[in-house]
Amino acid sequence: MLEGTQSTGALVMLWVFVAAPFVALLAAVPVAWGWGLSVLDTALLVGGYLVAIAGVTVGFHRHLTHGSFKAVRPLRIALAVAGSFAIEGAPTKWVADHRRHHAFTDRDGDPHSPWRYGTSVGALAKGLLYAHCGWLLNQEITNKARFAPDLVADRDIRIVDRLFAPLLALSLLAPAAIGGLVTGSWTGALTGFFWGGLVRMALLHHVTWSVNSICHVVGERPFASKDKATNFWPLALLSFGESWHNSHHADPTGARHGVLRGQLDPAARLIWLFERFGWVRDVRWPDPARLAAKRITT
Repeated sequence: MLEGTQSTGALVMLWVFVAAPFVALLAAVPVAWGWGLSVLDTALLVGGYLVAIAGVTVGFHRHLTHGSFKAVRPLRIALAVAGSFAIEGAPTKWVADHRRHHAFTDRDGDPHSPWRYGTSVGALAKGLLYAHCGWLLNQEITNKARFAPDLVADRDIRIVDRLFAPLLALSLLAPAAIGGLVTGSWTGALTGFFWGGLVRMALLHHVTWSVNSICHVVGERPFASKDKATNFWPLALLSFGESWHNSHHADPTGARHGVLRGQLDPAARLIWLFERFGWVRDVRWPDPARLAAKRITT
């Protein structure tokens, strides 16, 4: 199941990319209060967030991990690149970790279950922190050959994997370059890096990590599943529909996670648009009969 341990250098880098963006997020309010938040900074933050969250949810998760649809080659590559901009790991690593999560959800072997330490208040608090971001510092590495053999054999994805470091740098430095060029100042470059790079990354990270932590403890469970996954509506828009987590675990290969009336799922809407343009096919839209069979009646 595991293929080794992370090097000391890799662990140091993980600490940097977990802690630094979080500090930036905490600093965002006083910075905005003192300096103001420009239209350009807002555009860099929102635009970068939308590209990266779409890459993770539509690309890494629903397409590469669960095969919820088939994409034409240019879109498949573009989604893998966009997902890499989230700086949550290269595509194959991300997919292998998530498939292992589904194979052992909330049991031994799950890389990020909040229930790993027990059910007491103290144990659950410790487990929530571990599931949220502590698991990223665990030296165990998921075996890609076992959990993602299709991606290991995919030449395009292997190339994106190898380009992860340059894509990481581009994700952080492009907003700074745009800010500097548009404003013609180093201040514009600095604020572009802060808002479009660090704050955007921190916000996206903590939204994604909340699906691993909060969405296995707090929320509703309208469908039967073999784990403790929940639907947590406050995160629906920011997570692009990923926080309908109970629905997802009840039907993992479904292209839409917000399957009930009123459940917003931007990722599913984007997949629908791709389907209309002819860029994706064989989309696994929810089957009402299958969902009804798993619906918990009260």
